[in-house]
Amino acid sequence: MTAAAHAWAGLDACVHCGFCLPACPTYEVTADEADSPRGRIVLMRALARGEMAADDAVLDDHLDRCLGCRACEGACPSGVVYGPALEQARTLIAGARGRPSGLAVGLWVLARPERQRFLWLLARAARATGIPRQVARSAAASGPAPTPVLALAMLAATRPRGAAGADGARIPAPTATVALLRGCVMDGLFGHVHAATIHALAMNGIAVREVPGQVCCGALAAHAGDAAAARDAARRNVAAFDAAAPGLPVVTNSAGCGAMLKAYGEWLADDPLADRARAFAARVRDVSEVLAERGPRKAAPLRLRVAYDAPCHLLHAQRVADAPLTLLAAIPELVLVPLEGSDRCCGSAGIYSLLHPELSLEVLSAKLRAIAAAAPDVVVTGNPGCLMQIGAGVLLTGLDVAVRHPVELLDLAYRR
Repeated sequence: MTAAAHAWAGLDACVHCGFCLPACPTYEVTADEADSPRGRIVLMRALARGEMAADDAVLDDHLDRCLGCRACEGACPSGVVYGPALEQARTLIAGARGRPSGLAVGLWVLARPERQRFLWLLARAARATGIPRQVARSAAASGPAPTPVLALAMLAATRPRGAAGADGARIPAPTATVALLRGCVMDGLFGHVHAATIHALAMNGIAVREVPGQVCCGALAAHAGDAAAARDAARRNVAAFDAAAPGLPVVTNSAGCGAMLKAYGEWLADDPLADRARAFAARVRDVSEVLAERGPRKAAPLRLRVAYDAPCHLLHAQRVADAPLTLLAAIPELVLVPLEGSDRCCGSAGIYSLLHPELSLEVLSAKLRAIAAAAPDVVVTGNPGCLMQIGAGVLLTGLDVAVRHPVELLDLAYRR
């Protein structure tokens, strides 16, 4: 079965029962049937059958407003697989209508590591000045944040919050080895999370092997309908990891990247690398999965109230629910506080918040109200887009809450 046929086949189980409607963040905001999973499936089926043209503006409008959070899949009693069909539809639409120039440039930059380096260098330099944080805070006082202010707040939210400090416990001799996906946004703006990941794994007897030649996972290209770029990224990563780390588990600390890597078998289903891609996908694990399967080793106490917000592409796409909580349970005196709607999308969805800022912020507002009600010291979530989106929301609304990756807290406790 080709990748396109596999994607459309995922919709076959839909009987239009409507169980997906309450799970959809955009339907909750707009109350428009065409902005619900059921309505979008009707549109995608019409596209697949040739009853709607790929350049139809109505089709583009409603599918472009989808966050791609895949919460509808978890709510569906029939087992509909929505995500691949959405990406297939967006590929056809992008081919017929083209992409906005800004999006096209962004995808071009992310396609190759050498193009990204200058972008991340500028971003880190701007972040270090503190100016993005100051501008975002000042602008927030005057009303709803426009797109440039939101972008600055998201950049400010990526900054490391203090040094981790010296090691507080002996690192055991490694008894296992994994390979680490560095990715693009994670490596460019969240290098401190990579450092925490490597140290937390080491504290549990797991060594990390670096893989030269790896590239962006391809998720952002896939979400934007650039299937050619997504497949190119998949091929390059399969080749790089097979060469440098044959047979080793492939660890990622980004939920969006993990979901994409685990789907390489489908993306390259009709490619000469199909068998290798399926084998590669079977080796992929979120860092929380690896540590949860390992134990993890108990850490020093942290007296913190912590709320866990589940990244959509970890919970709904990868179906990983308990592993991040196992990491937090390894930290004595940490109090896990319930967060209403922790399984709901925060409105990030890659670059969605910059393409649809008003709708994204409406989705985020419910998350921020829940965080304010829970009153944690820290919100933890395992995806860069979520870290940036929730971090920006916290900054713009003045909530006194830190936003961190779960592995950062575990690493901090180990270093104590």
